Amino acid sequence: MTQDMIVGLARQAIELTLLISLPMLGLGLIVGLAVSIFQAVTQIQEMTLTFVPKIVAVLVGLLFAFPWMMNKLLDFTRGLIEQIPQFIR
Repeated sequence: MTQDMIVGLARQAIELTLLISLPMLGLGLIVGLAVSIFQAVTQIQEMTLTFVPKIVAVLVGLLFAFPWMMNKLLDFTRGLIEQIPQFIR
């Protein structure tokens, strides 16, 4: 196993991690921004008001994005297992 293979594998793992986390982080950002605007307009400064909508949005997003995320993870894992003979050389 060469140094280039290790760097390539680490790069693929980091890219996959970012790609999989992007939908949940994006939903949390959008909902957080909407709640912040709502709080600024209505002058309600309740701390728990920011957390509950974000958690619900991320869970709903996870519910819908989970099959796609599992597909990506399974493809990556399958590729790793298929490349085991190349890693041994």
